[in-house]
Amino acid sequence: MAKFFLRKKIGDRIMNGHPWIFANELGDSEGDFEPGDIVEVYSYNGSFVGKGYVNPASQIRIRLLTRHKNEKIDEGFFYNRIKEAWDYRKSIGYVENCRLIFGEADGLSALIIDKFNDYFVIQTLALGMERFKGAIVEALERIFKPKGIYERNDVPVRELEGMEQQKGFLSAPFDTNIIINENGLKFHVDIENGQKTGYFLDQQDNRREIEHIVKGADVLEAFCYTGTFSLHAAHYGAKSVLGLDISENAVATARRNATLNGFDDTCKFEAVNAFDKLKLWAKEGKKYDVVMLDPPAFTKSRENIEKAVTGYKEINLRGMKLTKPGGFLVTASCTNLVPPEMFLKTIAMAAKDAHRTLRQVSWQTQASDHPILWNIPTTQYLKFLIVQVL
Repeated sequence: MAKFFLRKKIGDRIMNGHPWIFANELGDSEGDFEPGDIVEVYSYNGSFVGKGYVNPASQIRIRLLTRHKNEKIDEGFFYNRIKEAWDYRKSIGYVENCRLIFGEADGLSALIIDKFNDYFVIQTLALGMERFKGAIVEALERIFKPKGIYERNDVPVRELEGMEQQKGFLSAPFDTNIIINENGLKFHVDIENGQKTGYFLDQQDNRREIEHIVKGADVLEAFCYTGTFSLHAAHYGAKSVLGLDISENAVATARRNATLNGFDDTCKFEAVNAFDKLKLWAKEGKKYDVVMLDPPAFTKSRENIEKAVTGYKEINLRGMKLTKPGGFLVTASCTNLVPPEMFLKTIAMAAKDAHRTLRQVSWQTQASDHPILWNIPTTQYLKFLIVQVL
């Protein structure tokens, strides 16, 4: 097994538990290796740090999987990690739909597994993890006996690891259009063609947070995707709900979800550019009791953070202008490059420009099946805020 040694003058991030080791943090190495191989990492003075997989083509040169020198990384390793992750989810009440493996937060860097009842969707986002895909599928088969497993590796980040994008069945073929249950509602999930793994599980707890503010309300949801927040609003007693999304396919699914749950009369959806509509309606003086904003990530690179902040400020400014005095704004950001304090500062700037005062109602992060490790900041990415707009 090849050995790599950390440089002497690097920060404490790695020693404090972060699994990523960048190329400029490595010094000497010993032994031969192939991309994706498991290697050992040592400090500059020779003390053992951990084992992980290496990829010279990646900016993240090594991703650590264990800090125990005698722990073997094989099929049994992956079985045990997945079993431990499942036991954790069950202990906090996530048994039907959940993010079963959340990468670094579950000690399996670059692996995502979403569980939709008896169906599983996998993303192997680094070369080393890709090489263990067979072991991962075997572990799922042993633990769950699933009805189907599908890979959604149609993501550009794989190309940074020297891999191709791909998707397809990792089990016998099955109907990839399924229906799941969430908070007393049913939702269509398109595993094959939906965004990410087909459904945004990270907001499932936050969707319950709107229960009391939407009763009897006229609600507007921008960037509604397949209508999950909109349907929850109707479920919790909203008088009317209008959802906007630029995707015709997403809106079509949102309408199917409304029919599935018996809310065709309450929920309406339009395939439009939400940015344009928010701007136009704010100028026209339209008002809603509740405005909900759940946009996609505005940036995936540090170079565009300022642009992302400008985008968040703009849509929240428009959202506040569309909210009746005393009404509520529900707003979220899934951009992990925008930390919580920056997001809150951006909302405050929008309120100042809108000449509105905000009263905080709820401040949350992602659902608990997406665990947060304090020594790995990227594991906390979702910001979810409800404010009363005075």
